[in-house]
Amino acid sequence: MQQQERASADKPPPGMGSLVARQPMLTMGILAVSVIGWAVLAWMAVDMEHPFAQLTMPDSSNWSVANMLAIWTMWSLMMAAMMLPSALPMVLTFVNLSGRSRQRARGCSFVAAYVLVWLTFSAGAAAAQRALQAMGWVNPMIVSTSAWLTGLLLVASGLYQFSRLKHLCLSRCRTPVVFLLGQWRAGASGAFVMGVQHGLFCLGCCWALMALLFVGGVMNLAWIAALSMAVAIEKLAPGGERMAKALGLVLMAAGLLKLVVLMA
Repeated sequence: MQQQERASADKPPPGMGSLVARQPMLTMGILAVSVIGWAVLAWMAVDMEHPFAQLTMPDSSNWSVANMLAIWTMWSLMMAAMMLPSALPMVLTFVNLSGRSRQRARGCSFVAAYVLVWLTFSAGAAAAQRALQAMGWVNPMIVSTSAWLTGLLLVASGLYQFSRLKHLCLSRCRTPVVFLLGQWRAGASGAFVMGVQHGLFCLGCCWALMALLFVGGVMNLAWIAALSMAVAIEKLAPGGERMAKALGLVLMAAGLLKLVVLMA
C-alpha cells in the first residue's frame, strides 16, 4: 500500500481547476469554514454589544475563563477565515497525490493537523493580547494605543519579509508538489505529520503579518481583509516572492516614518 501511495505521489499533479473538479466537496467545505469565520467576524464588528462580542473585549487584563475562551475562539475563527483559502491548493494537491485509497481519511488528517497549528498560534496570540493590554499598549478591540508599538511592529514585519526564514517558508508554501514529495509519509498518521509540517511552514511565512493585527485591531474588517489579501498574493500569485519584498519595503517605510515623527 505504501509503495502504491508513493507511486501515486510521483505522478505530476493536474492544474488547480482540475483539482477543484476532482474534490468539489472538500473545496466547498474548506471555503465554507473560511466564510463562516468571516461571517462571525463581521457579525461581531456590527453587533459589539452582544454578550459574546463583549467577552472578547474585556476592559482590563484581568480576564475570566469565559474571556479567555471567547478571545481564543475569536482568534481561531480569524485564522481560519484568513489562512484556509490560501492553503486550498496545498490541501487539494495532497489529496490528489494520496491516490484513491483512504483519500478522505488522509485528507481530513492533513487538514486537522494544519488547523491545529493555527489553533495553537491563536492561543499564543491571545496570550500576547493579554500581555499588551496589561501594559496599556492595546485597547479592548486590540488596536494599538502606542505609536512606538505600531512603528516597531511595522518595521519588524517589513524586515522579516526579507529574512531567510521567510524566503524558505514562502517557497515551501508556493510549491505544494515540492513540499509534499519531499516530506511524503504514508497512512493517516503520516498525513497528520505532513499537515503539521505544512502548518509550521505557513506559520513561519505569515506570523509577522498576523502580528500586524495588533496595529489595526480585530474589529477592523478592512484591515483584516488587506492582510488576508497580502498572504494570498504572496502564496498564490505569480511573482509572489517579489510582491512579498515590495510589501516589506512599504511596511518598513511606514514604520520608520511613524518612528521618525515620534522622535522629531
